[in-house]
Amino acid sequence: MTTLLLHGLGSDRRQPLGIFESVIRDVVGPAELIVAPDVRAHGSFLAVGEPGDFALRRLAAEVADAVRAECAEAGVAIGDDAGTHAVDRDGALTVIGISMGAAIGVRIALDSLLPIRRAAFVRPAFDDRSLPDNLRPFPVIGQILADAGPAGAEEFQEREVFRRVVEVSPAGGRALLAQFQAPDASRRAMRLVEIPRNRAFEHDDELATLPARGIRSLVVGAPRDPVHPFPVAERWAGGLRATLDAVPARDDGQAAQTAALQERVGRWLRRG
Repeated sequence: MTTLLLHGLGSDRRQPLGIFESVIRDVVGPAELIVAPDVRAHGSFLAVGEPGDFALRRLAAEVADAVRAECAEAGVAIGDDAGTHAVDRDGALTVIGISMGAAIGVRIALDSLLPIRRAAFVRPAFDDRSLPDNLRPFPVIGQILADAGPAGAEEFQEREVFRRVVEVSPAGGRALLAQFQAPDASRRAMRLVEIPRNRAFEHDDELATLPARGIRSLVVGAPRDPVHPFPVAERWAGGLRATLDAVPARDDGQAAQTAALQERVGRWLRRG
């Protein structure tokens, strides 16, 4: 099989690889093909484009094209008919997505862009609303970056939208400030403005189509995370009829959260 890893907003392919590659090698085997593309305007994907290019469906289609190309180059076969609902153990994929990556992963599955057999959605932040409260800091950061560049971090710290996050999670606040130091952050600011306006799904009934097609899911959430609220993870798990696992909050230590993520996802992978 092939495993697709999808990173979060403002991060790059190294994020999911750093967390999950060793787990996949240990559980699935060293021969597993791991595909971890950079999403548009992230990492080595240098193009930014226009606002419409950041629609989740377009990002999902770009990722699916990248997966097909990498699989073809590696000589690994995946399902030829992207429209089929059949689950083929030899040609199907595992998807593991973090935050924005979870939203892209669920769109790939819902739109049948790739033959998905199982999917793990880690700390989902998107739902059926455009720009929900938990994602409002990102367009603010994007606009400040466009106007003032990385030096605008000081201005952002004075904004109420930042203070509300820090009151709940200092670690969450630090993660938001890291957006100002991301590579090429000012030129890529459009990603922070446009992506949070997307809906991951139209309604909960849409999520229910995945288990009906035999796609097995895991949802992982964490407490005290105002950008990735645990109730959003609960909603995803309910709609997907999926196992819901909790990991420690980032404010209890990033190492503890990472270790728990590896344990939970590893245990899920072992179920086949």
